[in-house]
Amino acid sequence: MAAIGVTVSHAVEQPDPRQATAEEASLLGIQKAALVTHIRRTYYSDHGRPVETADIVVPAAHCEIVYEIPINH
Repeated sequence: MAAIGVTVSHAVEQPDPRQATAEEASLLGIQKAALVTHIRRTYYSDHGRPVETADIVVPAAHCEIVYEIPINH
């Protein structure tokens, strides 16, 4: 984004646990209806405008999702 003059200030993620679709299962090499986490990620500019989105699907059995949240005093 910096190359096109956009400063990304933060991202928002919305994790949604669910069962894999048939297409997702095929692409991920897992069984249909296996548990996955669908993450909708949106990047925002320093002006608060959404500038990029991503839909990420990860098999629940193959990963652990961990968030680190800084606390500013």
